[in-house]
Amino acid sequence: MESIMKCEGYPYAFDPKACQSCTGKCCIGESGYIWVSQEEISAIALKLSLSKEEFINNYLLKIRYRFTIKEIAYEGGYGCIFFDMEKKMCRIYDVRPQQCRTFPFWEYFKENIDEVVTECPGIIRL
Repeated sequence: MESIMKCEGYPYAFDPKACQSCTGKCCIGESGYIWVSQEEISAIALKLSLSKEEFINNYLLKIRYRFTIKEIAYEGGYGCIFFDMEKKMCRIYDVRPQQCRTFPFWEYFKENIDEVVTECPGIIRL
């Protein structure tokens, strides 16, 4: 059973149990970048039974020297292309990028706690 998570330097904690009743708010909303490393690209391609090249061509955008996962229009905003809109969950959860794994403990939210509280029902102010 997962317990409340804390990260040093953050003015909040996170209760992972909230994910069970959430509808993937961290995967949908405003457009943004979902950065992936070369190792993550390989792991996701393997999970999807695609060559690295097929995966890059179909699911990623190149922004200068980095890759970001494509987004699709969703409920007046955007959603990660791997967000299952019917099940309201990630289709690549076990190989999701580090950026997704570290949510909600992003540096940006240290100074913007109201924003993460609005986005994530698992946030507990300290």
